[in-house]
Amino acid sequence: MGRMDLRQGIGLRRLGSTADDFQQDLLSSLYYRKGTTVESASARDAYEALALTVRDRLADRRARTAAAQFAHNPRWVYYLSAEYLLGAQLEQNLLYSGTGDLAAQALKPLGRSLEEIEDLDVEPGLGNGGLGRLAACLIDSMATRDIPAVGYGIRYDFGIFKQSLEDGGQAERADDWAFHGNPWEFPAPDDRQTVGFYGHTEPVPGSPVRKRWVPGETVLGEPSHMLVPGYNTETVNIVRLWRARGSEASFDLSRFSAGQYAEAVQEAVRAENISKVLYPDDSTELGRELRLKQQYFLCSCSLRDIIRRFRLRNENWDDFADKTIIQLNDTHPTVAIPELMRLLVDEYELDWDRAWSITRRTFAYTCHTLLPEALETWPVHMFERLLPRHLEIIYLINMHFLREVEAHFPGDADRIRRMSIIGENGERRVRMAHLAVVGTEAVNGVAELHSKLLRETVLQDFADLWPAKFQNVTNGISPRRFIRLANPRLSEVISDGLGGDGWLNDLDRLAELESLADDPAFRERWRSVKRANKVDLAAGDPDSLTDVMIKRFHEYKRQQLKLLHVITMYHRIRENPNGDWIPRTVLFAGKAAPAYHAAKHIIRLINAVAATIAADPVVAPHLRVVFAENYNVTLAERIIPAADLSEQISLAGKEASGTGNMKLALNGALTIGTLDGANIEIRAHVGEENFFLFGLDAFQAAEARINGYHPREHYERDAELRAALDAINAGAFGGVGREVAESLLGWDEYLTLADYRSYLDCQEEVERAWRDRDRWTRMSILNTARCGFFSADRTVADYAARIWRVAPVPVPRED
Repeated sequence: MGRMDLRQGIGLRRLGSTADDFQQDLLSSLYYRKGTTVESASARDAYEALALTVRDRLADRRARTAAAQFAHNPRWVYYLSAEYLLGAQLEQNLLYSGTGDLAAQALKPLGRSLEEIEDLDVEPGLGNGGLGRLAACLIDSMATRDIPAVGYGIRYDFGIFKQSLEDGGQAERADDWAFHGNPWEFPAPDDRQTVGFYGHTEPVPGSPVRKRWVPGETVLGEPSHMLVPGYNTETVNIVRLWRARGSEASFDLSRFSAGQYAEAVQEAVRAENISKVLYPDDSTELGRELRLKQQYFLCSCSLRDIIRRFRLRNENWDDFADKTIIQLNDTHPTVAIPELMRLLVDEYELDWDRAWSITRRTFAYTCHTLLPEALETWPVHMFERLLPRHLEIIYLINMHFLREVEAHFPGDADRIRRMSIIGENGERRVRMAHLAVVGTEAVNGVAELHSKLLRETVLQDFADLWPAKFQNVTNGISPRRFIRLANPRLSEVISDGLGGDGWLNDLDRLAELESLADDPAFRERWRSVKRANKVDLAAGDPDSLTDVMIKRFHEYKRQQLKLLHVITMYHRIRENPNGDWIPRTVLFAGKAAPAYHAAKHIIRLINAVAATIAADPVVAPHLRVVFAENYNVTLAERIIPAADLSEQISLAGKEASGTGNMKLALNGALTIGTLDGANIEIRAHVGEENFFLFGLDAFQAAEARINGYHPREHYERDAELRAALDAINAGAFGGVGREVAESLLGWDEYLTLADYRSYLDCQEEVERAWRDRDRWTRMSILNTARCGFFSADRTVADYAARIWRVAPVPVPRED
């Protein structure tokens, strides 16, 4: 029986594509799924009914996708990530389902506008920054390229946190993103998995390797999934999210009956804490243990689900790696390696060598950092208490691995010590990055410089042993999300210039805009788009230079360098109030980790400087500083289209890649930046003449430290730098910021003062370019035209060809 015959045979009707069909489905959702009527429906009722109506259309495509993929039995990509920063879903799903106009018409009888309803759509709180945004872009592109894939993550109850400003400082409160429910997800309680913790292991008679793990505590992992549609294709993949639940026995009725209400639910609360928040505060032992629990919970649930999916069509374990590739998005899911070994050896009774061969061919690892503190390690004693069987397996993996190292580098004891999965300096710790390299088939960095530095510094010993294992896959972003949805005005201009919107699936076509860069009418239209976006943002004078620094707050990203520039501009304007100053709006946005006090001091100082400037009648007409609170995807989609200047000023050699730099350049912002991360590739693509370069490169930065870096030398010989730091120390900005100044003068770990003068000189070149209206607009157009390389579709194609070795499985369109 064919696909359509099957649907008709069981009584399913085909979803219509006319305005009347859509409206009928919307009203059905309102009446039968929301239980309300047109007359009494609230705006939220209308939103949820619309979401369900759009979801039904994607679910229909999902059913056909699953049928095609099941019939093909391909190699699947399973993407394990602690974060998915998906962004709001309604507008994207309207675009991907082609129902935006239908929705607008269908809402009219309810007296609602589509814009009003879209404002109710809350982005899922499943991520924090670049790691989660990259994951979201990649799963979007996998669907767009018809790659059979499932993303696995955690369904956090409260996400990271909502940021607000109190007395200029960051305050955190819970991000209860699903308070009203989430109409985009499908709960699947029947697919629950049981996850163990603590306990002990027992030998299995007759087997020198197998063990029986007796957990001391178990929790349930309950999945739900959200649909991930491709653009201009029939494929709809899924992201499956796990939520921790207590077992039925976790509620103690006898204690509850005795009035011990808190004690009655304490086991359930402890279980559910695992999926409460993204990245629990790890400043305490309990917080660190909860993070490790969270990571294992994700891996255990996901691997059992992956194995279940494999066994739907396959029986021979030797086929597992041919049908499965699991991409580890950073080190957070690395415990999946010993977990797969445990499942294969202990539960499915494979011998060690066979299981290890399967495991190493199944996993690939993306490293996202060069910062030592971000290369995750865990105390051995914590592993031993929480995951005793996994520590035993890690010891065995390490023993076999070190024998391999000894065979390749005989007598090199220092190398063996450096490469060991177990770090022996002081407290014994499990080095998760080492485990990730040892237990995978491929390791990739996320930009050319980053991958080079991984091979030559951070993971050099491993690259010496396995040079072919190390790859580069430069990150990319979704043009559908970050131009078509975020910047519809620019999208329209591009489509008009290129004769259609086919560029959204083929971003290399943006190169055709180059021929329009010298067209006066096109340049004028380009400028008008940027100005209209700045009016919408309402952050400052729309005719001012909008200077944007939006990213997670971290000292290596050097928001403090931007702030020193702001203070220097403030001083210059005060000293020469009648100068020919270019009006500038400087916009900061980003969150600091709750326990990262140095980053929080920078936020407080930014707001103090902003307040001082706003209150100064001499400076305020020329300079404005804005801190946009609670930075997320939704806010980014407002800021990025309005940006003129993109601040990418991290210390060279510290940023793995960055994707914010790509989003801004793709939307026509000019970059001022160091030779760090993907800045290098952006500069190579857009042209040196269309990029404002300053500062030390990675090797000069390393030499500065080796040769003895003294930040006070820069302070003493640069009068403007000295004036800026002295003003902070003198309390000129509300009496705050001395901690920032002391850090810069005392150690300046990220060489901020060394790059200060080069940065200021480069900003003067920015102003010269800005004064030439046509030159700036031409540079802006060329930035967009030459950024086609930075599409996530290209990133996925690179992964598919060089690491995953997977092919598309197109889904037939319905007649």
